Amino acid sequence: MKKISLLGATGSIGWQTFDILLANPNEFKLVAFSAGQNIEKSREIIKKLQPELVSMQTEEAAGTLQKEFPHISFTYGEKGLVEVATHPDSTVLINAVLGSVGLESTLAAIRMGKTIAIANKETLVTAGHLVMAEAKKYNAPILPVDSEHSAVFQSMNGENKKRIERIVLTASGGSFRDRTRDELVGVTVKDALNHPNWSMGAKITIDSATMMNKGLEVIEAHVLFDMPYDNIDVLLHRESIIHSMVEYEDTSVIAQLGTPDMRVPIQYALSYPDRLPLANGQRLNLAQIGQLHFKEVDFDRFRALKLAYDAGRMGGTILTAMNAANEAAVALFLQEKITFLEIEECIERIMNSHNNIALPDLATILHVDSETRKTVASMVK
Repeated sequence: MKKISLLGATGSIGWQTFDILLANPNEFKLVAFSAGQNIEKSREIIKKLQPELVSMQTEEAAGTLQKEFPHISFTYGEKGLVEVATHPDSTVLINAVLGSVGLESTLAAIRMGKTIAIANKETLVTAGHLVMAEAKKYNAPILPVDSEHSAVFQSMNGENKKRIERIVLTASGGSFRDRTRDELVGVTVKDALNHPNWSMGAKITIDSATMMNKGLEVIEAHVLFDMPYDNIDVLLHRESIIHSMVEYEDTSVIAQLGTPDMRVPIQYALSYPDRLPLANGQRLNLAQIGQLHFKEVDFDRFRALKLAYDAGRMGGTILTAMNAANEAAVALFLQEKITFLEIEECIERIMNSHNNIALPDLATILHVDSETRKTVASMVK
């Protein structure tokens, strides 16, 4: 039985992980989890899975639950994330927290040699060089949870990595894929949150609409698979059936297909190298689907994707600045303080004014992250 620590249990990925853990009680045991301030969902997880340690975002939320569950240990805040990640009994950490807050806790778990199932793009985008170096040093496996990177990982299984020609990440195009740039003027938060294929959290759904999500995934693929940016392509594929593919030197292309269900890559990361039956999983019927569609990406239409490629090629702290600017701008859009197109403008302004540092340490990354958020906030005052 694998013992699991879960960061971000009440978010979209975390909640689907909870579903998998419930369905496989003989395979997995949840020993520790962190949550934000969702007491109701946290209560349900505690009742059904009986973890040993729970961390909440605030002391108040932790105190509320402590009264209800006196036999369980509670903690809170940033230190709580590290405590959950480094729980002595867990062998696998699932990092499903949003944004760059999961960085320190992930590094702490890596230094204990734990297997890291990573759903948190920002950790690899901002500190990929640190994460992969530490993972190598401490022999800690890094397994992707993103559907695209899981697909690439599966398409590389048993293959000679030196024979890879390119990685092709597929993209649905998001909620505005059929609109021109002119038609994006005045779009609402509600419009942007209406994703055609996937059920995801608000931030990643907005990132999907701007295609920054795919940009982060390009950087993530570069970090995870040590692939040059010139050998990572993005292909629009509106059905989200082919999750990504790998082309080899002999022109063979290996792809991973399936219905859009995030539980598949989550469960694969947990069960690897084995596979388990998926509870209530929908099987792929290609005859029923009939057609799959593909289209080249227009970088003028999806400017955020171009910005991500640019930042990736530069490397260094501009990756942190770009990511923090995006997180801050998306939050402002969700609060209806800026328009949809101003998300890209915020990111571009930050990148244009950034003084890049090539190989930042953790303290520098966290400082750039904090300062960038302040700068974006000051833009709208």
